[in-house]
Amino acid sequence: MLNDWDWILFDADDTLFHFDAFAGLQRMFREYDVQFTAADYDDYQAINKPLWVDYQNGVISALQLQNQRFQSWADKLRVAAHELNRDYLAAMAEICMPLEGAVELLNTLKGRVKMGIITNGFTALQQARLQRTGFLDYFDLLVISEQVGHAKPHPAIFDYALDNMGNPARDRVMMVGDNPDSDILGGINAGLATCWLNADNRAKPEGITPTWQVSSLTQLAALLTA
Repeated sequence: MLNDWDWILFDADDTLFHFDAFAGLQRMFREYDVQFTAADYDDYQAINKPLWVDYQNGVISALQLQNQRFQSWADKLRVAAHELNRDYLAAMAEICMPLEGAVELLNTLKGRVKMGIITNGFTALQQARLQRTGFLDYFDLLVISEQVGHAKPHPAIFDYALDNMGNPARDRVMMVGDNPDSDILGGINAGLATCWLNADNRAKPEGITPTWQVSSLTQLAALLTA
């Protein structure tokens, strides 16, 4: 099956890396002598999640997202929102851990198919995590929405990636990701095969049908090498 693909593209957060935002925020706020609680996290996500939707829909920029999600804490602590965001990204880089099966999958694929990352994350964090985990050398392409100016599922970020890949046949490119609304819908709309990493056994969103669905990266490795 691996011979069917010229490229395999991956999302980053919760596809290759654990993304424990609560642990990152707790670590960051300790530097400000704040005990960041589960209730604080719920309040943060009530602001953060709608901002991500607006960002993916092109309503706000990456910079606006990063600043606005910390504005209430910035006012409370009397520091700049961009400083809190910077410290949060640094904390997230420090606690970065590859998802189970990620190292084995990449070792299986390396040299047998070209690989890339398309992420809606932020440049400083993604580059730091790739370097920290040693993943950087596995990938022939790194596309970060903050640099492109468009976020998945917008077609422009996929067109940008494909241009930089030399415009391979789209039916020989697979997009792998955990988010059906950005990774899978974006891949489908770009004419790519898609694989939904559904580790939590979530119900499939209406109107979004991935080419494949797996519960782990180990299962994906077995599927690709069958």
